[in-house]
Amino acid sequence: MKGHQIALDHLNGTESAALLVDGRLHDFLVDTDQPRPGTIYRAIANRPMKGQGGMFVTTPDGPAFLRQIKGLSPGQAILVQVTGYAEPGKALPVTARILFKSRYAIVTPDAPGLNISRAIRDDDKRDALLEIAHDEMGNAEMGLILRSSCAEAEADDISEDVRAMYDLALAVSEDANGDTAETLTEGDGPHGLAWREWAEPADIATDSGCFEHLGILDQLEDLRQDHVSLGQGAMYVEPTRALVAVDVNTGGDTSPAAGLKVNLAAAKELPRQLRLRGLGGQITLDLAPMVKKERKLFESTLRGAFKGDTVETALVGWTPLGHFELQRKRDRIPLKDLLK
Repeated sequence: MKGHQIALDHLNGTESAALLVDGRLHDFLVDTDQPRPGTIYRAIANRPMKGQGGMFVTTPDGPAFLRQIKGLSPGQAILVQVTGYAEPGKALPVTARILFKSRYAIVTPDAPGLNISRAIRDDDKRDALLEIAHDEMGNAEMGLILRSSCAEAEADDISEDVRAMYDLALAVSEDANGDTAETLTEGDGPHGLAWREWAEPADIATDSGCFEHLGILDQLEDLRQDHVSLGQGAMYVEPTRALVAVDVNTGGDTSPAAGLKVNLAAAKELPRQLRLRGLGGQITLDLAPMVKKERKLFESTLRGAFKGDTVETALVGWTPLGHFELQRKRDRIPLKDLLK
């Protein structure tokens, strides 16, 4: 099927959401038993960690680690928001920079000002959105970002979304002080995230069993394998304890341009594979042989591929051995752990 399609179903009894583009799995979200990213706590500060630039804080879901601790004293209450999933044996990652994010709006309590997504270039549309922002936020000390999804949205829907996020931000702020740790609001689950983040026009399937009918289960099964076909070549995506190793091979292609060809194909496919597999942290690419003058084209292709990716990824660069390294935020649990 051509175009975008969103499927909302359950995988092994767990709420899940899938995004298909031209029939191919583009993104997949599945709930876990861990605190959801976006959850906001009133946490209690414990002790600073010397040499690590952070502090452990107590939350209702266990210890969390906060890096921004200037002016924070042990025993003090502070609002924190979950930024990702905890690695085994480690504390939950949180931030003190709270965001209230929805489909059209992001309210920023600590960053005043009214802003429109730079992806919206039409001056008349920007003026109309700015008027909505002023009407809804008034003289509020909080800030507002109107997202790119506002470009095709109705004014009433945008206003309602802004109002809901602003009211939630006010309610949470009023609960900032207290002597005990408390969960103030939960992060969005897969179905909520699908509505919030997958804003492109799409057909939506919500019937039970739609994952099977749309071939999503078969595509998930393919993701259990390390092997990823790239035409005549291939890459192998293998997570280890320390890093994610990506090995790119030319396969049966013995032409002079085989190395560059398969490396460019790997660069274009890599964001999708990492996103679907839920992999992050340090990523090392062992590429097929190519001459050094072709490295700039590879880097440009890789940078373009990650430009539209939703997960923060830093392109670190080349190692002395000729590998290319990336650092990617761990904001998902590896899919293999969820498919067991």
